[in-house]
Amino acid sequence: MKIVSSVALAPEQRAAIAGAAPGAELIDRQCRSREDIEALVGSGCDVLMTFHVPSSILAPVARVRWLQLLTAGADHVLKQPADLSRIVITHTSGIHSVVIAQHVFASILAFNHRFHLTLRAQLRHEWLEREPFMAGVHELRGKTIGIIGYGSLGREVARIAQAFGMSVLALKREPKKLQDEGWVIPGTGDPDGSIPREIFGPDQREELLARSDYVVITLPHTKDTYHFIGARELAAMKPQAYLVNVGRGELIDQQALVEALMQKRIAGVGLDVFEREPLDPQSPLWDFEQAILTPHIAGSFSGYMDRACELFVENLRRFVAGRPLVNQVDLSRGY
Repeated sequence: MKIVSSVALAPEQRAAIAGAAPGAELIDRQCRSREDIEALVGSGCDVLMTFHVPSSILAPVARVRWLQLLTAGADHVLKQPADLSRIVITHTSGIHSVVIAQHVFASILAFNHRFHLTLRAQLRHEWLEREPFMAGVHELRGKTIGIIGYGSLGREVARIAQAFGMSVLALKREPKKLQDEGWVIPGTGDPDGSIPREIFGPDQREELLARSDYVVITLPHTKDTYHFIGARELAAMKPQAYLVNVGRGELIDQQALVEALMQKRIAGVGLDVFEREPLDPQSPLWDFEQAILTPHIAGSFSGYMDRACELFVENLRRFVAGRPLVNQVDLSRGY
């Protein structure tokens, strides 16, 4: 078996992979371009672990049987014109759940404690008056958070929200399926789906939005989730509600969001993802005082490849034994 990683591995990572597949040939090198990946794969391989996937790698001549993506989303692969039915594709959903959930609450807490205002005032050397400032600060305890997308990430957001004393509402594709079937970091999330007070289906999103003080979007991008939040959904939200998107930029109709912010129909927004990235320097989103923007970095952390290799090694053991893999992409669903 030939295993190729388009990311350079640390010695301990190589050792763990070798232990999971004794006798396998392992090649790893840091690839900076799609051409680098094609050259590394060469005449073909059985298993490829990578962030980026050139279309040539998906052709039958490449012989790839299992593609382990180093991303949570698979939309960049599924949109390529290739027959993917012969390849097992897995993603890394779950490895980022802790760090992205922390990012979500960093955004919520920064907004709730008005840091987006104090940081601007600091740059102006301005001392803010306490009384008007205090009127905009609220306790999270007793508030309601609506989580749109209840996979590993949404469940970790729910766990933290519960610790803050918040009431949790959740939305998932199949509300009656409570178990988390993806890869889970031990001690995190909500494996049995017991935290939410209520779980809604996709066609009930306006009810969830209307009842939530904070809304967090963690959905994947598929044909069914494109512009999942548009003008109608934004109009259903409370005027004092705060919206956070750490899923994909295409989940929100960005123009409708700009209009909602201009008209102050929602209190604020935290965005880590955008319809087009990088965000256009001329976008009005940059200038909204009530917007906290980050450049698609919520899932980045120093232990990324260690956590990714933990998942890969577990899947490699399963692959060698002929058992089903964790986080396998369902081609019909698009994630």
